Amino acid sequence: GKLPTKGIFANASAISVIGCSRLCGGIPELQLPKCTENKSSSQKISQKLKIIFLTLSAFSGLVIVSFFIFYWHKRRRGPSRQPSIPMMRKALPKMSYQSLFKATDGFSSTRLIGVGSFGSVYKGVLDEDGTIVAIKVINLQCQGASKSFMVECKALKNIRHRNLVRVITSCSSIDFQGNDFKAIVYEYMPNGNLEKWLHPDAALQRDEEIKIPKLTLLQRISIAIDVASALEYLHHHCQEPILHCDLKPSNILLDKNFSAHIGDFGLARFHEAVSNPTSSSSVGVRGTIGYTAPEYGLGSEVSTNGDVYSNGILLLEMVTTKKPTDVMFKRDLNLHTFARMALPDHVMNIVDPILLNGDEILA
Repeated sequence: GKLPTKGIFANASAISVIGCSRLCGGIPELQLPKCTENKSSSQKISQKLKIIFLTLSAFSGLVIVSFFIFYWHKRRRGPSRQPSIPMMRKALPKMSYQSLFKATDGFSSTRLIGVGSFGSVYKGVLDEDGTIVAIKVINLQCQGASKSFMVECKALKNIRHRNLVRVITSCSSIDFQGNDFKAIVYEYMPNGNLEKWLHPDAALQRDEEIKIPKLTLLQRISIAIDVASALEYLHHHCQEPILHCDLKPSNILLDKNFSAHIGDFGLARFHEAVSNPTSSSSVGVRGTIGYTAPEYGLGSEVSTNGDVYSNGILLLEMVTTKKPTDVMFKRDLNLHTFARMALPDHVMNIVDPILLNGDEILA
């Protein structure tokens, strides 16, 4: 072994190493061989540390790789293991004919707030929590009404946007006479539709005691932006692009803050159905005269361009307050050409006078 060099081992005359052939080191006077074990021992320790470090590193790497593989597989399996979750989120509360009958006081005429091509809309109050809703009762005697109901349900169950009317539920049941009954329940819009704000009833206009409110320029701009945002979502951000096919003021509903919401998807078409040559487009091409794209009258397929055209007519109507079916429009004169003829020097002559009032613009 290695002989120390301190203490008593520092004095050569005080120790004897005779007969100890395996000693090494010590003070020079003892003339013992140099020790070589320290170097080999340190090398052995160094080798052990390297092995331990490499083992730990390999184990840590294996753990990390295993974690990422597990996480990746978990993400891939997630949708397939939980197919019912999206359906659960889209599940709508069930509502009976009796509950809707009660909510509208027996579908009283005093609760009637609108009449459309395929049904009537009533204001209702749900008995469960007092929520005010709009209930669209489908007139099944109308040709295409049942198909319109199915189309609207299909469209509304998959779309979510702040500028689309929110559907609360639907009802397909039997009334008290045993007849088929179908209805859709929507979120109620307290400010009604855009049609009533652009064209107040003549009876109200004749009554000087009633002040007819007018939409300001800023309100109209905000409404136009809301409608454009909803169309952009329908055309480009739905899983299956949706064509509204009946965009007009009466289908633009206003909430308490005058934010616009597109409603009435009874004539909506899905892009896949439009591109399918075996599908019927008899309901899809139907719209409202004055707002429908001219090419539809020639048998062209419905497209996003048709909605864009309708939106253009809607914008002109918001600025001029002239309906596209106004009696002044005859033969080759329509709202579009009327506005184009005013460019560029006579625009102020066709703009709604209320928009030229500085106080109203800033209101």
